[in-house]
Parts: sequence; structure tokens; C-alpha cells
Amino acid sequence: MSDDHDVRDELPDDLDPSAYVGVYQFPDNARRRIPGVLYLATAIICITLAVAAGDDGVLVNDGLLWAGVVLAAFGLYCILAGRPVVVDEQQALVEASKAVGFAVGHASAQLAWRGVMSRPTWRILLYSADEPPSTRGLVLVDAAGGGVVDQFTEANPEDWSGE
Repeated sequence: MSDDHDVRDELPDDLDPSAYVGVYQFPDNARRRIPGVLYLATAIICITLAVAAGDDGVLVNDGLLWAGVVLAAFGLYCILAGRPVVVDEQQALVEASKAVGFAVGHASAQLAWRGVMSRPTWRILLYSADEPPSTRGLVLVDAAGGGVVDQFTEANPEDWSGE
């Protein structure tokens, strides 16, 4: 019988952030195409088995055909939605800085997806370079094409006086 003190959970080496040194590389969105191809291959097998067995199959029925159709549709969606990330966060920050029209101090970038086709989009939060920042902005930059999708700037409503 093992004691709770004997159990040790730890992250695998490739997920341990303390061991990583350097600039973080965001995973490419095009990796979605790999399962898409696997779904399509499975769909072809299911549809082929359903058509080959016909109405005489004992273990193969119309359910396998419908499963193949659904897998094929989802596989095509995965392939179409797997657009590669062409613009990295540094390029997105440059585009966002150009779009807002003020000198940028602090900024942060987050990769998100928009729309039904999961288009990769950088969300850039920017603050002006003056101290304390007088202006802030949010800019959406298309990670697959590099253009500015939308932007919003406003006077900074936060009170940073520290009182």
C-alpha cells in the first residue's frame, strides 16, 4: 500500500517552463491539419467498409457510413481552419504600434482565434510611453495575413497615482 507522500507529480521536460531559456515560440496553427488528414483517412476507411459490405453486413451498417461522412466533414474543416501563423508577435506589435498613432510603452500580445474558420489573430494591448500612460489601445492583427483587423484607443481611465 502506497502512502500519499510517495506520489510525486511532475511536468514532462518539454512542458517545464523553468528549463526553457530564450524567446517563446508560439505553436503554429497549421498543426491542425495533421488530425484533419487522420480524420479524412478514417472517413475513407469507414465509407469503403460500408459500401463494400452493402446491406448484407452483420457488423457494418449505415451507422458506419454516417460516421464516415461526419468524419470527412470534420476532417475538411480541420484542414481549412489550419491556416499557418505567418506573423509572429513582434511583427504584430509593430503593426499595432503603427495603427494606434502614439508612442508605445508597455504592450502585450495574445494569440486568439476568430470566426467560424478559426482565423489566427493577435490581440495586442498597448499603453502610451508617457509615465503614467495617458492612452491605451487594443489592436487585432491578422496572424495569417498581417493586416490590422480592428483597433480601439481611449484615454487611460486607470488611476495610477498609488494613493
